[in-house]
Amino acid sequence: MHLPLKGFRIISAEQYGAGPYGTMFLAQMGAEVIKIEPPRVEGKGGGDTARAVGPHFLREGESTYFNAFNLNKRSLTLDLRADEGQAILRKLAATSHAVANNMRGDLPARLGLDYAALGEINPAIVCAHLSAYGRDNERAKWPGYDYLMQAEAGYCQLTGDPDGEPQRMGLSMVDFMTGTIMCIGLLGALVDAQRSGTGRDVDTDLLSAAIHQTSYPALWYMNHGDETQRTPRSAHPTATPSQMFKAADGWMFVMCQLPKFWDILTTSLGRENLKDDPRFASNADRLANRDALTALLDEEFSKQTMAHWQEMLAGHVPVAPVYTLADALDNPWLETTGMRANVDHPDKADLKVLASPLKFDGQRPPNRAAPLLGADTDAVLADLGYDENAIAELRQSGVV
Repeated sequence: MHLPLKGFRIISAEQYGAGPYGTMFLAQMGAEVIKIEPPRVEGKGGGDTARAVGPHFLREGESTYFNAFNLNKRSLTLDLRADEGQAILRKLAATSHAVANNMRGDLPARLGLDYAALGEINPAIVCAHLSAYGRDNERAKWPGYDYLMQAEAGYCQLTGDPDGEPQRMGLSMVDFMTGTIMCIGLLGALVDAQRSGTGRDVDTDLLSAAIHQTSYPALWYMNHGDETQRTPRSAHPTATPSQMFKAADGWMFVMCQLPKFWDILTTSLGRENLKDDPRFASNADRLANRDALTALLDEEFSKQTMAHWQEMLAGHVPVAPVYTLADALDNPWLETTGMRANVDHPDKADLKVLASPLKFDGQRPPNRAAPLLGADTDAVLADLGYDENAIAELRQSGVV
């Protein structure tokens, strides 16, 4: 399979979720992503902290969690705080197209990961930075995590039942969005560097990404003073009916975002009379009388199962069952679309992973298991010109 980033080398000084999630897309698109990790130190562990995230492990110090973010990558152990570690980084940067990191905002400059440090070696290199709050402000030294951003960006206050406590989303979506945004910026700068021969720094941060995702409610508030609030049944703030309803055996989501879907829904239910009810004549009317409409539709939907309604409405009215995580991952549709895959791992021959959501020429790119800590150290150093004795000395001194 011809992958679009084949031949590009990207260094990534990354850990945990946001940065690794983003660079995994680059690795799946064919780039050689060399993941720099702290060497293992006796009694202190080593490597990306994600390797130690439980509760499930493939071997001691090698978590299943780590494989969610690091497929297709190579692992180089390297102490970036050591002079010899910096020398190796600079040699590697000379043959690379980009370097990415998701460190605290004040660290990339200190560790020689920005364009000021690496551009003098390789003028075309792109240096992509993902931090919690940015590198150029008074919060640069602050650590930060997804849940904090959900809180500060208003997500928690927007999520949940109107009468309940603020809630975060069930997944670390700010991490995933920011990692993806970082890679969009990296690829944009990389395209320009290929044309101009000049790289640059590219920055994004968790809080900026989280705020940007507030999207149209942000514009509603900033321009009209209209502050979006929580809604019952996770309903859309304006379109109605567009929310969860009760079927006979569970919940489902129905979305009549357009007037035609409302017309199709009432016809499918045999309730054309609802279209003539002045309470529901227009979307504005339905919104004003949403509680009454919810009760009427609950009564109809509760007569049959989710599967019945999905079979009747699918392809005509946007509808989906509200699955548990287990149901979602066991859904046969994932096999149909190829979103589940197996990879060979040294400790599990059939490690189950999620495939890339991208397709190229109709095919999802292939996956390799995430590398064991330092699995590629010797090969990368040899490629840079270090012989066996030199590599042994670097390992003995704790540089790799």
